[in-house]
Parts: sequence; C-alpha cells; structure tokens
Amino acid sequence: MIAVIQRAKRGSVTVDEKVIGEINHGFVILLGVTDTDEEVDANYLSEKIAHLRVFDDANGKMNLSIQDVGGSALVISQFTLCSDTRKGRRPSFIHAAPPEKGNTLYEYFMNQLKSKEIPVESGEFGAMMEVDLVNDGPVTFVLDSKNS
Repeated sequence: MIAVIQRAKRGSVTVDEKVIGEINHGFVILLGVTDTDEEVDANYLSEKIAHLRVFDDANGKMNLSIQDVGGSALVISQFTLCSDTRKGRRPSFIHAAPPEKGNTLYEYFMNQLKSKEIPVESGEFGAMMEVDLVNDGPVTFVLDSKNS
C-alpha cells in the first residue's frame, strides 16, 4: 500500500461538480492499494500517519502529529500510484488491486484513521475526481507499507 501524504492548509474533492469531501488543516492522502496488500498494510500506514510528527510546534520545528494539532485527513483512492513505469512509455497497472479488494482496503484504511480519532473525509472510489489542495510548506511524504 502506497500513500502520498501532503500537509495541507485545506483540501477538497469534487465529483460531478459537487464537493463530496473537504478539510481544513491536516493531510491530503492519496492512497494506492496493490494486489498483494492486506489489512496489515493499512494498519501500518494508518498508525504511521497518525503519529508522524510533521506539523510545526511553537518553535517552528516539525514536532507535532496530526493528532496533536487536531487535523483532519482527506483520503483519495489513487490506483495509479501502483503503476509500473519501468518498461516502455505506457504505465502498467497490473499490480494495482482489483476494484473490490482495493475498495475494501481503502475503506478499512479510513476506518483505522477514524479509530485514532482523526476526522476523515474522502473521495469516491473509482470515480473521476477533481482534487483541490493548498499545500502547507509544501510538505510531502511517500510511505510504502512494504518498506516497514
């Protein structure tokens, strides 16, 4: 499971010209689920993200977690994170999870964040989405559960 985490001043996701999820201050998380991912991968990433100290403290040092600052998470499914671009010019998505498995683990991941008392908003799995984001920093991290 791959997560691109962007510290955000605000973010929103729109489907069919309707805003379906939005946050102020927190993380916009693009989440890719691979065909080999299981709940243990979602558990690892949700735990890591909940406690990752990347928000500024009173001294301007990245020393606080999303929980410490009362931030929210906007989680957006992004199967293209699982692409293989090593050969040719067209990405292969053979390692992306099938839709049913991908959606199940996407929902599970969000529930894990919620269980850590992080407010969660989301996109719509499998939909064409417009994502608006105001980066804070910018501060961006890529986490891969296979590198735990």
